[in-house]
Amino acid sequence: MSLLSWGPASLTPVAAPADDGPGNPWFSWRYVTENADAIGTALRFHAGLTAQTVLIALLVAVPLAVVAYWIRPLTAPILALSGILYTIPSLALLSLLAPLVGTTSTTSVLIALVLYALLVLVRNSLAGLTQVPAEVIEAATGMGYGRFGRLWRVELPLALPGILTGLRLATVSTVALVTVGSLIGQGGLGDLILGGFRNNFYKAEIMTGTVLCVGLALILDLLLSGLGRLLTPWTRGRAA
Repeated sequence: MSLLSWGPASLTPVAAPADDGPGNPWFSWRYVTENADAIGTALRFHAGLTAQTVLIALLVAVPLAVVAYWIRPLTAPILALSGILYTIPSLALLSLLAPLVGTTSTTSVLIALVLYALLVLVRNSLAGLTQVPAEVIEAATGMGYGRFGRLWRVELPLALPGILTGLRLATVSTVALVTVGSLIGQGGLGDLILGGFRNNFYKAEIMTGTVLCVGLALILDLLLSGLGRLLTPWTRGRAA
């Protein structure tokens, strides 16, 4: 089963007063326990959508960065296009995608998130490739590596620090941007946050969604940081 199949469920939280009195606390264990299943569903949906977004964006961005690296006249247009896509307001982008994939479709949110993630990933991947020392490229060429062999065995491995930096930035920003999907009921933890505002400013619901969203971003960033240290051990020696 795809992680995206775990759609956000409707919550039935404990009734919240419309004021800021003690009956409407920011933290409520009662709210969490009574809505644990729905909260878990929203969290899994949020994490699954983030993972699919970053994976698809990475598969698109790295080839684009390679093209920009190999064909220098295309560098500016590729960077400009990814920059233009990033500047489109999220609500406007969802509206543009609605006639194509549906008004409340998870696919529309996924496409929008991928387009937003491209800028960071393309720029950092290209930066990593351009920072490969020229003498290393010359040595690889002298050893008989062709263009594709040099890219696969030399340039991409040495560009990994830049690519992973972009991956971390894209992942954290995607976790935040997924919440925008709550406008069409596909926002994962954002549905909790928006639902709290709509439910008489229910603080416990708002805070639960916010804390889980921030925690998810921190955990994913730490995991990717550890992966980066594992895949690029030479950077630790250089830093020391």
